[in-house]
Amino acid sequence: MRDDAEQRNDAATWSPLNSDDWYAARDATTALRDALVRAGLEKDFPYLRADLNAFGHGFVELGRVSPATAERLAELLRLALASVPQHLEDHGDGAAKHDAGKD
Repeated sequence: MRDDAEQRNDAATWSPLNSDDWYAARDATTALRDALVRAGLEKDFPYLRADLNAFGHGFVELGRVSPATAERLAELLRLALASVPQHLEDHGDGAAKHDAGKD
């Protein structure tokens, strides 16, 4: 019976460092951090971090931001979306394809 317990990957032996979701969340957080730095918003997202939930699913925690920061981020997104060529919009966006793989 003890041998069975040693072979199981339970909460006592599980590590986020063994999780692909952790590395995906960390890499996405790093990419977002770098973009925020280029946009001059590095100090406006103090709660930005990679995280795992209780089920081991990776997440990027954006945290709370000021209304001014939210307006600035909205403006940056509007500008980015306005610069996307129309033919890319007609074929769907990467976010929809990315979300489709989660089901």
